[in-house]
Amino acid sequence: MKKLYFALLLISPYFLFAQSTITLQDSEDNISGGSYELTTSSSDAVDVPFEIKNTGASDANWRITRLKMDVPGGWSDLMCWGHATDPFGGTCFSSSQMAGNPWTTPNGTSFTVGPNEYGKLKITISPEDGASGLGHYRYYVSNDGVNYIDSVDIKFDYSLSVQEVEPISVSIVPNPASDFIQVNLAGVSTAQMKMVDVLGSEVLNQSVSTSSTFDISNFRNGVYIMSFSAPGSKSIVRKVIVKH
Repeated sequence: MKKLYFALLLISPYFLFAQSTITLQDSEDNISGGSYELTTSSSDAVDVPFEIKNTGASDANWRITRLKMDVPGGWSDLMCWGHATDPFGGTCFSSSQMAGNPWTTPNGTSFTVGPNEYGKLKITISPEDGASGLGHYRYYVSNDGVNYIDSVDIKFDYSLSVQEVEPISVSIVPNPASDFIQVNLAGVSTAQMKMVDVLGSEVLNQSVSTSSTFDISNFRNGVYIMSFSAPGSKSIVRKVIVKH
């Protein structure tokens, strides 16, 4: 399950005069100089599509520079960049082609974006399975690969899913009891059982199996607390009344 939200970044004065806007595909929110953040518990590849609009009065031939700000080891990313009307989604670059950091689209792959036209930038991020962490990427827009006129960040938070642990299932009969009690476990084959009286004094502490019987004929009348624990399961507490 993914949680998506935006966070604005401080931008340089130069960006204030940039003749471009960056939005998520199918969104009108301008995030030029800002960031797009997402959180996932899956290591599946995620596509993040942007539209970069030419708001100037003349044609632009933009190049995209990708900078890995802080990325966990083993993660990979690829990028596609092309005109909004390109039926093939533009030119795509694999992770191996984008080996440098920073890395800039080759000059020969540039294309013209006319006034009020869009370039489409699709980022694909693939975290390494089990290598959780925050991947921070920045994408610059420029005419020459050096003098940046706009940017957008992606902050990809990959958090390993936590498997919910089931509690131990225990039944104790009879209860109240006078001579013996029978402990029946479910969900685990063995568990460590501890039994204390109301003053906290320990009267039993041993391993129990699926079904175990205990002699309580010498226990004093009163309330006793029994706790059960097993690796990989939630501990559970039961109350037993001894009445002779």
